[in-house]
Amino acid sequence: MKTDIILAGVGGQGILSIATILGHAALQADLYLKQAEVHGMSQRGGDVMSCLRLSSDPIASDLIPAGKVDLVISLEPMEALRYAHLLAPGGRVITSTEPFVNIPNYPELDKIMAELKALPGTVMLPAEQIAKEVASPRSSNMALLGASAPYIGLPDTALEESIAAVFGPKGEKIVADNIAAFRAGKEYKGQ
Repeated sequence: MKTDIILAGVGGQGILSIATILGHAALQADLYLKQAEVHGMSQRGGDVMSCLRLSSDPIASDLIPAGKVDLVISLEPMEALRYAHLLAPGGRVITSTEPFVNIPNYPELDKIMAELKALPGTVMLPAEQIAKEVASPRSSNMALLGASAPYIGLPDTALEESIAAVFGPKGEKIVADNIAAFRAGKEYKGQ
């Protein structure tokens, strides 16, 4: 098993929470794990990117070479497009369709969406809307993780147990909301 993932988004969207959950689940499954994070201006709404490498064999580097990324998981469509050129043949983009417009010259959303739709295997979902319907918009990262789950190579039970472990200190309601959002994202059958 080997999965090389780029997690992308904007500061405050929960990308690093996804990385923590995936890392926890990978360690519970006795997999090797390497992670590198680039926070950018995350506290000011800037881009956040994390390389996450999961493997049943030892991993030499935490950085993923261009053309070797299996998954780009992004909470923001422009950020998904920023890293799509790094995909391996057969790689996938899993992205939220809801933009985080934090710059005055944000590109036209229609053009971004058209470029993403042109990529084979792209999964696009309104993660915030899905999370809001079952829990809270703050759980949109878990809806995105749910939509990504079939392509990661970890069992859903391990991911849900990791969600419970990571969010457990925040209380049972937060855990239940995040698991509900994860399941709703996994079940989403839209675009």
